[in-house]
Amino acid sequence: ADVVGYSKLMGRDESGTLAALRTFRNDLFQPGTAEHGGEVVKSMGDGWLVEFPSVVDAVTCALQIQASLTGHAVITLRIGIHIGDITHVDDDIFGDGVNIAARLQEIAEPGGIALSGRARDFLDQTLAEKFEDGGKQGLKNIAEAVRVFHSRQGKTGPATDGGGLALPDKPSIAVLPFENMSGDPEQEYFADGITEDIITALSKFRWFFVTARNSTFTYKGSAVDIKQVGRELGVRYVLEGSVRKGGSRIRITAQLIEAESGNHIWAERYDRELDDIFELQDEITLTIAAAVEPELAGSERERALHKPTDNLQAWDLYHRGLAKIWQTSKGSMIEGSSLMHQALAKDPNSGQAYAYLAFVNYYDVILSRTDDREAALSAGLANAKKAIAIDQRDYAAHWALGRLHYLEGDHRAAVRELETSININPNFAHGYYGLSVSYLFSGQPEKAIEFMNIAIRLSPNDPLMWALVGNKGIAYGQLRDFDKAIENLEEACRFPTEQFVPFTMLAALHAITGSETEAKKLLGRARELEPNLSVKHMRNYYGTADQEAFEVFFEGFRLAGLTD
Repeated sequence: ADVVGYSKLMGRDESGTLAALRTFRNDLFQPGTAEHGGEVVKSMGDGWLVEFPSVVDAVTCALQIQASLTGHAVITLRIGIHIGDITHVDDDIFGDGVNIAARLQEIAEPGGIALSGRARDFLDQTLAEKFEDGGKQGLKNIAEAVRVFHSRQGKTGPATDGGGLALPDKPSIAVLPFENMSGDPEQEYFADGITEDIITALSKFRWFFVTARNSTFTYKGSAVDIKQVGRELGVRYVLEGSVRKGGSRIRITAQLIEAESGNHIWAERYDRELDDIFELQDEITLTIAAAVEPELAGSERERALHKPTDNLQAWDLYHRGLAKIWQTSKGSMIEGSSLMHQALAKDPNSGQAYAYLAFVNYYDVILSRTDDREAALSAGLANAKKAIAIDQRDYAAHWALGRLHYLEGDHRAAVRELETSININPNFAHGYYGLSVSYLFSGQPEKAIEFMNIAIRLSPNDPLMWALVGNKGIAYGQLRDFDKAIENLEEACRFPTEQFVPFTMLAALHAITGSETEAKKLLGRARELEPNLSVKHMRNYYGTADQEAFEVFFEGFRLAGLTD
């Protein structure tokens, strides 16, 4: 255990700090450790090394001490806990157990506890749930990375370590000035321009908070501690990067870091020819912004999934629901809908919860998961309109409404809403995907392919990649380019999915091109996923689509042996 900001405290008020430390040590620390069987092996003035007979005793003691310091005017502790072999030499102890505990203490949050994964394995469920997974981390002078868990109670003491801002209610990110590593002053403008454009692009994702340029540029040109930046700016995530020019080429790197733990969530490198600097700046901005958003969303879902179920707020429920919805199976979507309703019970103004309920209604209709198609469609339209009423600038709400419009056959309204979605947020991959499907349904395959390519470029690791690639294959099928159609649909079928559509459409194309054995094999796989599969079922799936555009596939269904 160690006192946070001890040197600053002493410089500010030596006598007051020593008095507060003495009182804490005599009244709280020593009695508390003794109560749980702890032996203070070493005291370093502002820190202590304590040995306990069990992990449970150590953790219980640490939690009680940190709780007792909540709101303390002077003292804030960082605590690290590990279980491992130690060696007693005179009045001291040595070994990996000590070394790792010391390094864990260094990365603990002020007022928090950093616990090794090995130590957490010895806790019961009640104690274990008081810690959240921070992932594997490299610790100074420790050969192997250590799985680290952080106490959920977080910062319990005053912000004595350089001050800090409270985290906003929604996820927050700061984009630090990209570093010019070229030695070329001209590239300084390019690096600054990239940074400013990324801040602007990320600000269009309305579900998270982005720190303004004037705040982040105060760090320009200085070495930074990401954890300190997170505390000072009150953000959960930090994006940093660099620009390096060599001849006619330029290399741009970017990495997304969770400020609290220092864990790298995402990193990428971009090598480009430096032809049109403004065009390059636009391309890199769009690519990075589009890559960061799903990584943030994924990280938020992981945080929500690891929180104890008895302490979930609307935001956590929303992200747990989203994780289930993106699995797209019937069961997972039912679970996701339930979680979205729970989120709305806690926060009736959660527009995006309504938007994704509308998305579930869309799936219920298009996959025939409901006995009352019209009721499901009406519910979806109502949910999407509620989302827009809450926030007219919510791109996800317009996206959901647009998809429902093309299910009811109003392709003009669908295009209008989906174009509104991407006008609000040009980085929203699913807006382009929805627009592509709308053109696919209305028999405009060239436009469908154009917008599907944009969606794939913006979200190359999308959980619905099977649908993106599969619909691109369907568009090529409409164009009678069967080689490209089969290539894309085969790729779609390689993704893990519980959906029957790509297998059915691929079966149709193989039947048309004379591969009857392969067609029947694929149809068998499709029937495993959808036992009620029939031509009628597929006509319902594409019920409001341009029938002439899809006739080639219905011919293939009949040749493959699919019946009414």
